[in-house]
Amino acid sequence: MTSSIVTLLEKILPEKLGNLLLPKFLMLLAIFENKDGKKNAERTALLAFSIRIISAALAFVSQIILARSMGEFEYGIFVFVWVFIVLAGNLSCLGFHTVVIRFVPEYNAHNDPGHIRGLTITARIFALVLATIIGAIGVGIVFFFADKIPDYYLVPIVLGICALPMIALGDVLDGTSRANSWPIIAMSPTFIIRPGLIIIFVLGSFLFGMQPTAKVALLAAILASYITTLGQFIVVTRKLRARYEPGVKLWELKKWVVVALPIFIIEGFYYLLTNADVIIVGFYLAPEKVAVYFAAAKTMALVHFIYFAVKAGAAPKFSSMVAENKMVELDNFAKQTARWTLIPTLVIGGLVLLLGRFLLSMFGESFVEGHTVMIILFFGILAKSLIGPGEILLTMAGKQKVCMIVYAGALAANIALNISLIPLFGIQGAAFATAGAMTIEAILLFFVIKSQLGITMFALGQTSNNNDETTLSPSREVS
Repeated sequence: MTSSIVTLLEKILPEKLGNLLLPKFLMLLAIFENKDGKKNAERTALLAFSIRIISAALAFVSQIILARSMGEFEYGIFVFVWVFIVLAGNLSCLGFHTVVIRFVPEYNAHNDPGHIRGLTITARIFALVLATIIGAIGVGIVFFFADKIPDYYLVPIVLGICALPMIALGDVLDGTSRANSWPIIAMSPTFIIRPGLIIIFVLGSFLFGMQPTAKVALLAAILASYITTLGQFIVVTRKLRARYEPGVKLWELKKWVVVALPIFIIEGFYYLLTNADVIIVGFYLAPEKVAVYFAAAKTMALVHFIYFAVKAGAAPKFSSMVAENKMVELDNFAKQTARWTLIPTLVIGGLVLLLGRFLLSMFGESFVEGHTVMIILFFGILAKSLIGPGEILLTMAGKQKVCMIVYAGALAANIALNISLIPLFGIQGAAFATAGAMTIEAILLFFVIKSQLGITMFALGQTSNNNDETTLSPSREVS
């Protein structure tokens, strides 16, 4: 089949164009056909990259529809509350969604399905129970401080809390799918199906004569979250039963919790680092400004998704390489992931900035104010892309504690900069704070990875030709 396609392309393409495109086409085919080693990670990254392209386009279109139909004020309320709820849902997993990615490849390498069964069940129950408890506490806090919260935020916050259990469970199912190299099942529910359903439900409510408000949009988000997560739950459960036949379930709860707590702190810092700007803007500025800032940040997400796609493909491979002590290969693969991040970021980032004013005008004429925000944020994204998914390398190598310190420093800088700059410069101040925090994070990750693993994780670094696998040692913190 492959040879037939190549023969056909050779016939129909001009010679110069064929010489240019056919090697790339064959390389892609090799990646998708090869199921071992590095090619498997490349294939997963490419699939994740494709899903993120689709999801970025879908998210962008859906946010334009919401902004134009709801207006700046209601749209600003919706995005502030929804970002806050998604952040809380991510944290409600207590790190178990990444613990699954950390241990499943290792258990697979040691042919240990019993612990895989125990871990996947534990992670689901943990996330659901904890998210429900956090949601109940959140509702209590809202009612207790109701007189101090602006009226227009009260009901939307309570509504948003209803989605917490499904967001947390969805993250665990995402992690389970990634650990088993099922990128489509991992990413499409959160990044394609859920936002698609939200916009369908919102538009449907408008057709039935309901007012375009933040409350209506949040009701749509709740319904979409439950449908998406429950559907993903059924699919993942069936695939797990097919891959790991029913049998004994083994638990290493203490070991998992010991690993999960630092990961929870690390990812808590990370999620706060990537969302603190929107939340702090919401505390200091009116919903209209939140809307403009979020639109600019969402537009730049068309660039930032490259990092997440590479991260999705690299995490299981990092874990298996460390488990097998292939440290020189890990050194080269780490540099490769940084290159996978940098080059597309430069190309797509330049294109997005070039079209920036036009893209923002699609939200509404007043949103063009956010173009300066886009330019500033791009420099932070570029700094981070030079290192690639460094925090995932540290986590998979058992360096959770030092990674936690890195993110604590970056988050502290982010919050301090946001609090200092937003009152002075408004949404531009938030952009400077976020870009500065990204740069600080990248610098810290570079030096920590070099000192802890002996790896120069840098997109412009030279690939090692040393075949001595003992030259590097990760010395995991948790065995």
